[in-house]
Amino acid sequence: MMGIPLAWLLGALSVGADSSPVPASSRQLVLVVTPNETATSGVLYRFERDSEDSPWKEVAPQVKIVVGRAGLASGAGLHREPVPGLSLKKEGDGKSPAGVFALTSAFGFEDARAGLRLPYVRLTDTIECVDDPSSRHYNRLVDRSEIASPDWKSSEKMREIEEYVWGVVVAQNSEPVEPGAGSCIFLHAWSGPESATVGCTAMPTERIRELVHWLDPDTKPVLVQLTEEAYNILRSPWKLIADARGNR
Repeated sequence: MMGIPLAWLLGALSVGADSSPVPASSRQLVLVVTPNETATSGVLYRFERDSEDSPWKEVAPQVKIVVGRAGLASGAGLHREPVPGLSLKKEGDGKSPAGVFALTSAFGFEDARAGLRLPYVRLTDTIECVDDPSSRHYNRLVDRSEIASPDWKSSEKMREIEEYVWGVVVAQNSEPVEPGAGSCIFLHAWSGPESATVGCTAMPTERIRELVHWLDPDTKPVLVQLTEEAYNILRSPWKLIADARGNR
């Protein structure tokens, strides 16, 4: 657990506050912690709470994950200020975004979405994620066949990427979209425990499948993704910790 005891994490996530970037209305939380800003692996935890005043409870086994090949950078999400100690996320930097982000929809190769509650996109040969900052569709999942005049020179052809068999869209750089601030960020399957990504967070196929089927849009689920150092720094100003239980 990279030096962060579970008891401390539970304490750190037990208090909701107006100043916290984690919305009071959120009742599902995915937490990813990596050892430092250049680490390419870490641990994912899943939590639920009954109401904004209830404590977070861990609801699944911890999962080993991989992140961007260059580690983490401060992303653009629900948090208002850059994550301390990290550079800003930029297109093509090979870094996964750190901060707090809404988890908005799912995608995958299967036709049926039985058991899924998130909005779901079945990936076909024409579904692309646009990573060209000059495009008006930048950082959008689009169906090329429905676009009259595609204006992008670069995109991810989603159905060709085996690791996208299951995935969740992370709302990084989404409202508003800033050209060049990073695009096409997902939680998805990995190709192995040493397979760092180009900016997403990846895990074993069965684990991402479980995560996709667990997430419920009615709970306003969020991803909190931080380095261990940033977690220590932000626990007080973000009011993520209740008391001295954080003293290890």
